[in-house]
Amino acid sequence: MKFSIGIDDLLPALQSVIGVVEKRQTLPILSNILVNISDGKFTITGTDLEVEITTIIPLEDTSINIDFTVPAKKLFDICKNLDAGILLNVELVDNKLILKAKKSRFTLITLPAENFPNLDPMSSSSEFSISQHDLKFVIDATQFSMANQDVRYYLNGLLFEIYNEELRTIATDGHRLAFSYVASLTNLINIPKDTTQQLIVPRKAITELNRLLSDTDEIINVSISASHLNIIFKHLSFTTKLIDGRFPDYQRVIPATELCTKNIITDRQVLRQSLSRIAVLSTEKYKAARLEFSENHLLAVVHNPEQEEAEEHIVIEYSGEDFSIGFNVGYLVDALNAVKEDQVTLSLTDSNSSCLISGLNNDSVKYVVMPMRL
Repeated sequence: MKFSIGIDDLLPALQSVIGVVEKRQTLPILSNILVNISDGKFTITGTDLEVEITTIIPLEDTSINIDFTVPAKKLFDICKNLDAGILLNVELVDNKLILKAKKSRFTLITLPAENFPNLDPMSSSSEFSISQHDLKFVIDATQFSMANQDVRYYLNGLLFEIYNEELRTIATDGHRLAFSYVASLTNLINIPKDTTQQLIVPRKAITELNRLLSDTDEIINVSISASHLNIIFKHLSFTTKLIDGRFPDYQRVIPATELCTKNIITDRQVLRQSLSRIAVLSTEKYKAARLEFSENHLLAVVHNPEQEEAEEHIVIEYSGEDFSIGFNVGYLVDALNAVKEDQVTLSLTDSNSSCLISGLNNDSVKYVVMPMRL
C-alpha cells in the first residue's frame, strides 16, 4: 500500500492530536495514533482513554482502504523536522511504515488497529452551537482557578453551566473562584428554557480543548451526554469523559455586590504591576501580602522569613474607613491578568471577607479571592 501526503497537511493534524497522547503508557498502543484511510479521507485519532481527538485530511486517492497505528511522538518529530511544502511518500509493508521525503527515509513499527482503544460510543442528550471565540473567552477567563490533583476530584476540572442561551464557566480550588459567561448559544436542542444544566470537564481536557480553539467566529457544535462531551470543529472531533461529581454551589461564594460596603476602583495595569513587583519577595508557598486601605490610597506590603520587605503605594478611588486585609498576592495577580477592562472594582464587606474582583461596569467575568490570616 502506497500513498503520498503533503507535510503542510499532515503536520497541523498531528499537532492537533499529539497533546492527548501520553508519552509513558502502561499500554504501548496508547503511545500510538490510529490512522484510518478510506473514501479519500486520512483520519488520525489519539486518545489517553479520557480524551479522544480525531482529525481528517482529504486525500485525492479514494481507492485506499486501510487501518494501522504508528508511534505518535516519533512521527510528529519526523514531520516537524522536514522542510515545509514537501510531499511525504508513505508505504506500509507488513507491520512497518516507510516514510520517504527527498533524501530522507524512515521506518516505523506499527501495531494492529484492532487493538487501539476507543471511547465508548456517545449518545447525545443535548446540543448547542457557539463560536470558537466565545468558548475560548470563557475558558481563558476561568481555567487558571481549577484545582490540580485535589482529593476533591470534582474541583479538578471546569464547570460548564448552561442556562437558556448562556454558557457559564466556573472554576475553584477552594481558595479562589473564577466565573465567566457569554450569552451567545444558538441551535439549542433538548435544553429546556429556564432550566440549568451542569457538567464538569476534566482539567486535561480543558487544556487540550483550549489549545485547539482559535480566536475566530467559526461556529462549533457541542453535544452532551450523561458521561461525555463532544465538540465538532470543521475537520476535527474532540471528545472527553466528564467528571462524575457535584460541583459546589458557587453562587453562595460570590459576594452580593449590594452587600459589599467597601468598594475600591483602580487602574488594572497599575495594580497588577505593583502587586507583581512585591510578589518577588513573597514566600513561594503562601505568597502572603497585606493590603492597607485608606482614603484614595492603598499600601501593599510583603514580608518574608529572610527579613526582606517590599511595599507599593497605589492611588485608588476609595472613601470609607481605614482597614487592612491579607491575600495571596499570586491569586490577585492571576485575576487581574484575566480581567480585560482598564479599570477594576474590588468589593468587600469587611476586613475578614472575600474580595470580589471584576471589570468596572462589566460582570461577564468575576473573581473571588479568599482572605489570609497574617
